[in-house]
Amino acid sequence: MESLLQTLTEQIQALSIVETIAVVAAILYLVLAIRRNIWCWLFAGISTAIYVVLFVGARLYMESMLNVFYFVMAIYGWYFWYTGSGMAAPPIIRWPVRRHVIAIVAIVVLSVLFGYLLESHTDAVFPYIDSLTTFAAIWATFLVARKVLENWWYWLVIDSISIVIYWTRELPLTALLFAVYVVMIPFGLVAWTRAMRKQPANQL
Repeated sequence: MESLLQTLTEQIQALSIVETIAVVAAILYLVLAIRRNIWCWLFAGISTAIYVVLFVGARLYMESMLNVFYFVMAIYGWYFWYTGSGMAAPPIIRWPVRRHVIAIVAIVVLSVLFGYLLESHTDAVFPYIDSLTTFAAIWATFLVARKVLENWWYWLVIDSISIVIYWTRELPLTALLFAVYVVMIPFGLVAWTRAMRKQPANQL
């Protein structure tokens, strides 16, 4: 425990202003997403733009590519939420289990394919796990943008795995960030579920 605190302290002291902004913006994104506030996408764009560079330095290439996607989805999420009903997010919905099963199978297949390519042609670490969390996160981010309730279950798994990845790549502060995410996810699930139940029947 003492070594963990020492490592975190050392990394915090070594942080640049830009890295600090990325972490703070990432937390603000999730807090605002839980509250279904459209401004979450602004902070998502700021954080992901910075993390694109950070993950290249850590040789987590799929994670870096994922953050490029996050940045694009921040733009899409803002547009979809804005056009849904002025400056308020569109209604929360649920998708059938069959659609999620198909998505999960596709995620696994793509992860095996890209994991093999990364293992064979790059110096990437954790190529298969990195690919799995990347493709799962792509799908989960799309679900957030479309206001699909089940997105929180995907993020619970993705962020839990990501904690291990970032810690082993000597990014303890980012690992701590995702640990905070894991703690906050149940609040997001409960908040969205309650909001969905209060929606008019014609919006479900």
